[in-house]
Amino acid sequence: MPPDADTLFRTLADPTRLRTVLLLAAEGRLCVRELTHALGQSQPKVSRHLAALRESGLLQARREGQWMYYRISPGLPDWIQNLLHHTLLGNSAAAPFRHDRQTLKTMPNRPGAAVCT
Repeated sequence: MPPDADTLFRTLADPTRLRTVLLLAAEGRLCVRELTHALGQSQPKVSRHLAALRESGLLQARREGQWMYYRISPGLPDWIQNLLHHTLLGNSAAAPFRHDRQTLKTMPNRPGAAVCT
């Protein structure tokens, strides 16, 4: 179920969760390893934030082998999709969002489409 406005804004008020959502909005889908690298944070911390984003209805997860991949929930209402799209457009060149994407691009052995190793 998609979040209501109160839940959405409370969830995105946390900087790590906002950075995570904007990375996913830009990249489509990412595994935990990619997110920890891009955000420069520990796996337990990133996983805790991913759990909160899933509980809010913003993200979906899919297991592929031993890895969990995350993406923005495709069934979100238009107002949320538009909000995320415009937030990404308006902030993609700003810190820390630009840095997160640049860091992700420099990730050594970055997984391909099929496997996150």
